Amino acid sequence: MTAENSLSIQEVGILAETFRLLGDPTRLRILFYCLGGPKAVGDIAESLGLSQTLVSHYLRLLRAARLVKGERQSKHVFYQLADSHVSDMLTDMATHLREEEHEHGE
Repeated sequence: MTAENSLSIQEVGILAETFRLLGDPTRLRILFYCLGGPKAVGDIAESLGLSQTLVSHYLRLLRAARLVKGERQSKHVFYQLADSHVSDMLTDMATHLREEEHEHGE
């Protein structure tokens, strides 16, 4: 698919909103934490030093953008990345960043 010619104006807008969501360091930390598999809200909050309220709010936004999905197991909801496209994008960008750092001797 050639992205510049195949996306509608509406799709470009949705993509821009998705990247805006990804522009927040805390939301990115949540996504990277979920790379390892399904995580409960409480585990995410505790591990990242965040309030459960904030984590729940951010997960709602990330779920609405189809970046994560939640699965209820008894009284807990476990969140994981929505699919391999999301995990591949995160790992590819992290690899790209590290390559840039290495190339510039930082």
